[in-house]
This record gives sequence, structure tokens and C-alpha cells, in this order.
Amino acid sequence: VQLQASGGGLVQAGGSLRLSCEVSGLTLGLRYYAIGWFRQAPGKEREGVSCASSSVGDGRVYYSDPVSGRFTISRDDAKNTLFLEMNSLKSEDTATYYCAIADSGYGCYGTSVLIGDFEDWGQGTQVTVSS
Repeated sequence: VQLQASGGGLVQAGGSLRLSCEVSGLTLGLRYYAIGWFRQAPGKEREGVSCASSSVGDGRVYYSDPVSGRFTISRDDAKNTLFLEMNSLKSEDTATYYCAIADSGYGCYGTSVLIGDFEDWGQGTQVTVSS
């Protein structure tokens, strides 16, 4: 399984970015997976940003408090691609962003995300927000 993240870049505070994550080696629409986006800032641990169960819209979607209301997770099964729409970006959103998939379908809950349940990871894409 390979995940290729893209879409990061330098943006001014208040701006928007859309991250993409192309998935190969598995077909998102064929079975239950959990999808997720995580980020890691310099000197900090990797943290969960957002996740969704196999079908976005079945109720199990999580957003961390700092991004809730500004970020939106989605997927396009036809393109086998995950997305993270990021609006109203802040300087504290600066980090390397990673997409990931939990093959078991677990790991994403309405109020939390379990990073240890995500086995397949992309290489990361850098997001820098200037103030």
C-alpha cells in the first residue's frame, strides 16, 4: 500500500489549502477502512487532525479541537484519493501533514483518533502558514 500526499505549501494566515492523498495498493471503496490526516510540528509529537470511517457520512468523523470548523475531510473512491480542505489557516497550523489508512477500519471515533491503529502512511507534505 502506498499513499502519496500533496498540496502543501506556503500560505498567508487566513488562506486555504487542499491536501490530497493518492492511494495505491488497495481500493478504498471495496471494504471498510478508516482514513485520517495527522500533523507534526517541529519538536512536537504527531497528532491527529481528522479522521473518518470507511464511508464519510456514516457518522464517524473526528476533528481535533484546533481545526474543528475550519478543516474538512473527504474522499473520492473513484479516484482512490483522500482530501483535507483547510480554511482560515493559522500560523499554529504550520506542520508536516500526513495521510494514513487503518486497514482494520478501526482507529477513528467520533471523539478521538487512535494513531496506533493506522498502519499505512504517506510521506508527508509541508504546510507553512505565515502570519
